Amino acid sequence: MSNSVKINYADYLSKFDYEERKNMKIQIPELLELLIKDEVQLVDIRFTEEYEAWHFPFTKNIPLNELPARLEELDRSKLVVTACPHYDRAIMGRMFLVVNGFKARYLTNGLLGLADFLRGDNAYEIMNFLNFKKVSND
Repeated sequence: MSNSVKINYADYLSKFDYEERKNMKIQIPELLELLIKDEVQLVDIRFTEEYEAWHFPFTKNIPLNELPARLEELDRSKLVVTACPHYDRAIMGRMFLVVNGFKARYLTNGLLGLADFLRGDNAYEIMNFLNFKKVSND
């Protein structure tokens, strides 16, 4: 359903089906795979103070209340994944992005789930890969 054309929220809801319900969500393994391929932009939509207290180095912080004014900071050629500690604000952010023409999903396990997943070997592997990719692109 999502594309680069703005859509009316009522139109989006009237076409909402099981496929869209499935497509609006993303799980951690798929997110990390897309991050490695540089096909996704992960947006942490928590307030600035929350982000400053702790965050992942591969996220972009755009607080939910600033999202309408900061859309130009997002790459429309990539899937945008919204995330917050759980997923309530992420769902709201994702919906706003979709009606504004972005291909967007929300992280179902939230940032707390991602933090739990990225421990030990998982953290080591993803950060080494992302750091290697960053160094090789410089």
